[in-house]
Amino acid sequence: MYLILFVNRVNISTAAPLMKADLGLSNTQLGLVFSAFAIPYAVFQLIGGWVGDKLGPRLTLSLCCGMVGACTVLTGAAAGFVSLFALRLALGFGEGAAFPTATRAMSSWTPARSWGFAQGITHSFGRIGNALTPPLMAALLLFVSWRVSFVILGVVSLVWLFLWAWYFRNDPRDHRSITAADLAALPAPRSGGRPAIPWLRLARHILPVTIVDFCYGWTLWLFLSWIPAFFFENYHLNLQSSAMFSAGVLFAGVVGDTVGGVVSDRLLHKTGSLLVARRAVIVAGFLGAFVFLLPVVLIHDLTVAAVCLSLAFFFAELIVAPIWSVTMDIAPRYAGSASGMMNFGFGVAGLVSPSSFGYLVDRTGSWVVPFIASIVLLLLGAVLASRLRHDKPFAEAGG
Repeated sequence: MYLILFVNRVNISTAAPLMKADLGLSNTQLGLVFSAFAIPYAVFQLIGGWVGDKLGPRLTLSLCCGMVGACTVLTGAAAGFVSLFALRLALGFGEGAAFPTATRAMSSWTPARSWGFAQGITHSFGRIGNALTPPLMAALLLFVSWRVSFVILGVVSLVWLFLWAWYFRNDPRDHRSITAADLAALPAPRSGGRPAIPWLRLARHILPVTIVDFCYGWTLWLFLSWIPAFFFENYHLNLQSSAMFSAGVLFAGVVGDTVGGVVSDRLLHKTGSLLVARRAVIVAGFLGAFVFLLPVVLIHDLTVAAVCLSLAFFFAELIVAPIWSVTMDIAPRYAGSASGMMNFGFGVAGLVSPSSFGYLVDRTGSWVVPFIASIVLLLLGAVLASRLRHDKPFAEAGG
């Protein structure tokens, strides 16, 4: 699911040069189209997790993926800026509740000792989607129009939806393949029905993580939205070459996601400290990404840009597994709602990061100036992450 959702989220980035020419869009308009996705996405981070907690992951994710598949198919019929903007809005509604709800499912289906790995491996498949999308779209565009390529990807998404609804169960005890040994390793089932969610107190407890996630999200949105166009226009590559360079950069995120989860869980097992296991990895990710984005701004060289962007993305993605695990550590009973509150920061970053990048490119004529904002926010994120105190569970804070 993570792979499919990210393919449908970022496929527009590879097709953007063709869509831009075909629909007569400016970089500013294109940036607004990228950001349109994040408007409902940000809102549904707050209520999507609650929906997942209330309706259960099976129904919620079925509805989410149905909307994603339909919007992707219809993108192939976009007639201009307005219709494309509207379809990206609708796509954001579909994806908004997906990841908080998936976290809710993980909290029931995964042993607590492996939450970091679970978040890392699932998000790594999201980054596989990022990495595969540029060459996949480039290959499709050799044989079909950009419009048909969206139809093909949307249909694949709908096929997955039917498989998910048929196979998954909200409660592991209801699944025919589960064993007694499996159940013994899983967290105790929730009792007392669906919990009433203490919104304000939970939001105050999660707010520091939300702000850190905003700092991370700014850079991720930049990579997801603009890296193919950056290689295409800043280094004057053709569409296939820019897609291959972009895939190389984005594949580094696959490794980073997995490594971040594995390292976080191993540190937790070795030290028994949530602060070391989660916070230290998050800070290291921010600082590493900060260091490797600097050469992209200072040196205009294709090889340097490709290598340093890859390393920056690797370190940025170390953040993902531990920061999603933080919400499970803090409030496992409200994992869907808590992770949605955290990822609201990512959604807000998506409102401003892609559109700001496009606007700055149009105004300055430079493709590296917009990276400066990411460099500043990465350093700020490292400072703020070093102050997180997620070792105090929500229940102990009055929950």
